[in-house]
Amino acid sequence: MSGFNDFWLQGDLVTRTVALLLLCMSISAWVVIFWKGWILARTRRDIARAVPAFWAAASTTDGRQALQNFDREQVLLPLLDAALTAARSGTLESAGRRESQLTRRLRDALHAVLARLQFGQVLLASIGSTAPFVGLFGTVWGIYHALVSISASGAITIEKVSGPVGEALIMTAAGLAVAIPAVLAYNIFGKRVAACEAELEGFAHDLRELQTHAD
Repeated sequence: MSGFNDFWLQGDLVTRTVALLLLCMSISAWVVIFWKGWILARTRRDIARAVPAFWAAASTTDGRQALQNFDREQVLLPLLDAALTAARSGTLESAGRRESQLTRRLRDALHAVLARLQFGQVLLASIGSTAPFVGLFGTVWGIYHALVSISASGAITIEKVSGPVGEALIMTAAGLAVAIPAVLAYNIFGKRVAACEAELEGFAHDLRELQTHAD
């Protein structure tokens, strides 16, 4: 810990800015990780319970009530509402075939739901890809200033070089510590979102078939 304190006290504005940037990136990544982990876990549980409850209902009205009881993250209800909503008369939407209207509304609703489930993925990907380079920049900058300071002292020994350079390498380690959790979370959440997407696409397809045959 003393090494980091010495590094912080000896660092200039650029070094401290890089350190604070990595800290902000780490906090942002962990907030998104905990938030998305909770949201996706709830969503997967809700889909597993809500879809069978909907199809077990006697009517679409009862099915909608069943979805309201389970669909806490509102990922299934928008699809049902899109399937049940009629096109306004006198519009280009109403001029198309019934099947095409259903497909378009369900597609738009599905895209909106997936956009909410994917929220935060870009941040995790950005942090995971840039944090190591931010840390490396801090290391290079710190080593440069350490070597300049050592050179100015007029006496260069391995003892005087190893300490400041070792402290500067803290920035590289910090960059990796920020990036690794973000990358792992991005991959895990991507897999979970894909699983939810498959379930939602299947539900949307079944709704389309239900409404098509209902006519």
